[in-house]
Amino acid sequence: MSAEIRALAVAAKSAARTMAATSNDERDAALEAVAAALDRACSEILAANREDLAAAQPRLERGGLTKATVDRLTLTPAKLAAMSEGVRAVARLPDPIGRVLERIELDNGLQLEKVSTPIGLLAAIFEARPDAITQISSLAIKSANGVILKPGSEVERTARAVVGAIRAALRGTAVPEAAVTNVQQRAEVDELLKLDDLIDLVIPRGGYELVRHVQSNTRIPVLGHSEGVCHIYVDAQASFGMALNIIDDAKTDYPAACNAVETVLVHRQIAGAFIPLLAKRMIERGVRLRGCSETVATLRDANVTAPVESVRDDEWHAEYGDLILAIRVVPDMTAAMEHIAKFGSAHTDAIVTGDQQAAERFLQQVDSAGVYHNASTRFADGYRYGFGAEVGISISRLHARGPVGLAGLTTYKYILRGAGQVARDYQGPQARPFAHARRSHSAGTGEGESS
Repeated sequence: MSAEIRALAVAAKSAARTMAATSNDERDAALEAVAAALDRACSEILAANREDLAAAQPRLERGGLTKATVDRLTLTPAKLAAMSEGVRAVARLPDPIGRVLERIELDNGLQLEKVSTPIGLLAAIFEARPDAITQISSLAIKSANGVILKPGSEVERTARAVVGAIRAALRGTAVPEAAVTNVQQRAEVDELLKLDDLIDLVIPRGGYELVRHVQSNTRIPVLGHSEGVCHIYVDAQASFGMALNIIDDAKTDYPAACNAVETVLVHRQIAGAFIPLLAKRMIERGVRLRGCSETVATLRDANVTAPVESVRDDEWHAEYGDLILAIRVVPDMTAAMEHIAKFGSAHTDAIVTGDQQAAERFLQQVDSAGVYHNASTRFADGYRYGFGAEVGISISRLHARGPVGLAGLTTYKYILRGAGQVARDYQGPQARPFAHARRSHSAGTGEGESS
């Protein structure tokens, strides 16, 4: 274990404890200072990003990096301005800390409260996403958590410049500088994963291999998803125009995103008419098609000349992350839901239909973090949900689920205020009775009560 990494984590943990006593106004002031610092450091950050891009170019040419990765890595003045504005947007969100989630009067003068609190120290491990640095850091500060950032090597220089600006901004605020820090070396990831006595939550944000590695090599709780295998089911009562627009957006808007659609399921009743239209639209958009035997036959009968690869039964779980779309014909909605349950990743799945009863059944029975009716899967995003930003998307059924914003970075504790009461007074034949009276409380949040 590196003494340096442990010392860094100890300092970050101490900073997190200090932050727990800060006010919302103090944390908001820190976020404003961070946003202003990012604006001032624009030239230095963009210069560092150009160095990262220059280092990435040979890897792109050798096939070691994808164009989508390089696109995510690239910073522009407009994107950097959006990053600083995102920090300010987080500052404008309601305070997630100190919210009374529940209040119970156990007895006269014995009041119990369930109160939202920070988780503590976070470790965020992510790939070539400069904007992830500011999103995760701002959410950590707003929720009074410390955070250790481990960016991918592709974004190393950019991350160093951005984190440097953040830490410099924090020096004049109530938030300790050590609350946001970063490590660079790949070997340091495994060292962080051993610090279960200091780090309270690990957040991997990246591809399948990264998330699986984290999940397999730590005893620290992990918040993340390993795959984004999203589906759109086109029901017999779907509007073809609406379905085509939704699928187009969900596949081509950002195909590398985890909320991009990978498989479209089509009701057999409309397959002969709809699938050729879908194929034409996708081919025009540069999408490579794959399909079941019925899909291949339907397109052959419709004289669609573009090649359509057959999908083996063991390939329907694929997350392509590219301009590739799988199409499967299903006999009915029950079969569509069974396919999603078997091959999906519980990320985001959608139905397109004009049948409200069918839509409600789909929304109730599909057990994914996001289930949509007549909307693109690309809406699965913390900013689009109104959370300000997100640290990632969770497919867990415990704690946070879906896009994880401020509420997902909080836990709670029970606070009991008494006047000398002791437990034995409530035991035995002469025991005082508990009142257990629920009292009204205010617990508004921008993310509901999912966390």
